[in-house]
Amino acid sequence: MSSAARESLDVRLTVNGNPVTLTVPARVTLADTLRDRLGLTGTHLGCEHGVCGMCTVLVDGDAARSCLLFAVQLDGAEIVTVEGLGRPDAQHPLQEAFSRHHALQCGFCTPGFLMSSYDLLADGTDIEPASLPAELSGVLCRCTGYRNIIAAVADVADAHPDGIPGPRNCGAHALADRGRAVSPGIGGVPPADGGDAAPAGDTGAHEDIRLPAGRPAATVDVASQVAAPLAEVWRVLDDVDLLARCLPGAELTERLPGDRYRGRARVAVGPIRLSFAGFAQVTERDPGAHRLHVLAHGTDAGGAQTHADIRLTAEAVGEGTTLRAQADVYLAGRIAQFGRALAGDVSRRLFEQFAEAVAAAAIAGPGSDTGASHASSRPAVAVRPMRLMGAVAAARLRALVRHVRSAVGR
Repeated sequence: MSSAARESLDVRLTVNGNPVTLTVPARVTLADTLRDRLGLTGTHLGCEHGVCGMCTVLVDGDAARSCLLFAVQLDGAEIVTVEGLGRPDAQHPLQEAFSRHHALQCGFCTPGFLMSSYDLLADGTDIEPASLPAELSGVLCRCTGYRNIIAAVADVADAHPDGIPGPRNCGAHALADRGRAVSPGIGGVPPADGGDAAPAGDTGAHEDIRLPAGRPAATVDVASQVAAPLAEVWRVLDDVDLLARCLPGAELTERLPGDRYRGRARVAVGPIRLSFAGFAQVTERDPGAHRLHVLAHGTDAGGAQTHADIRLTAEAVGEGTTLRAQADVYLAGRIAQFGRALAGDVSRRLFEQFAEAVAAAAIAGPGSDTGASHASSRPAVAVRPMRLMGAVAAARLRALVRHVRSAVGR
């Protein structure tokens, strides 16, 4: 079948275990589709002529140059990128060996070497160490001299003579289609840059949000003392409009059936500014236990995605209330480049700002400017990036001091 270069066609792929359907122009390469449409920027582009090998991925189990393949050629194909190879808490043996042998410097060629090496060792073919320079010559490196790369691959070949383990990070993970979610269980997220909303008839907004598999990027457990009665704190938690206005940078835009909501959130951390559009789903609302359970999903126009599993609990303590926020936060796309420690610090500071806003709304009571939840759709609490960065920096400094004291004590 032929098509014009600018004609857009639907293509169905399975990427790192996730079935996705995309509409792409016929001339768009697989490499650009993975990077620009799905946020999988681990696939690096070097020469874009199939020479350097840095864009190597697995297509139906075989290594292929993703810069030489059009996405529309691959309808029905199974793709594995370097992101699917392993997780930070369960690295693939190849990743462990590259780290152990320091088989990288700038790291730009590393994804290509990892995927090419996987293809070389996957079927257990007997590989002579002397043949590795020729076998790995399809990927170019400008800074390591190759020796440590060859040593790492030889180490894995020796440890797994019958074939190396399969990819360890393929499953139900979040993928981003530049403002429209394509992870299993949710669809129809409107573009965060103000583009058109989901098309008519899209039912994705009414499906349950499914959290990605694997370890969250950050786990938050924050408890705050509120100088307001339990009934007033629960009044804030039980009012979705008011609750949304207490979330830093958040804005509720639409109510959906089944205790589901559409909204936007803007976050600024130093020079990094993100604008998310997505959904929130209240899965438990228990007035007796004063407990609220919320699942949330957001997609940024640049391909970043976040999922959150949030538990809010209020408990009377004397004449006041203890408000506890617990959350598991999952990150994908460019925002996933935050280290776990930084992601945890930022998430905790945002929840602390949220607790402060809940306290203010509870103390003000109904009918006040702060408590008038329906008066305005604008977010009542703005993200304070300078305060946020200052708090994060202070937390990191305290952690460093504790580490130094511990080392001196030993």
